[in-house]
Amino acid sequence: MVSRAMALLPLAVATLGLGMAIYHWVEGLRWPDAFLNAAMLLGGMGPVDPLHTTAGKLLAGCYALFAGVVFLVLAGVMLAPVFHIVLERFHLEPPEDGTGRAST
Repeated sequence: MVSRAMALLPLAVATLGLGMAIYHWVEGLRWPDAFLNAAMLLGGMGPVDPLHTTAGKLLAGCYALFAGVVFLVLAGVMLAPVFHIVLERFHLEPPEDGTGRAST
């Protein structure tokens, strides 16, 4: 699981950097404020500072949609081994008659 996290870390950092760049260069926020807004959007909480430009609002909306997809992918890849173990633990063998259906 740690190796999966280390493999996905560059994607998370790149996505966070993209959001920071949008907030810094388009909206003119300082780097710490840009980091806060990008991290909050990436985590699904929403922006902190109000946006003032139309371009900033459009780019932040696109970033929010992109970040939501990235967050779901990261969570899915990280949790897939856990779900696999749970499903293996509760696996039921097919019935002996070979039909694949449970007998009543």
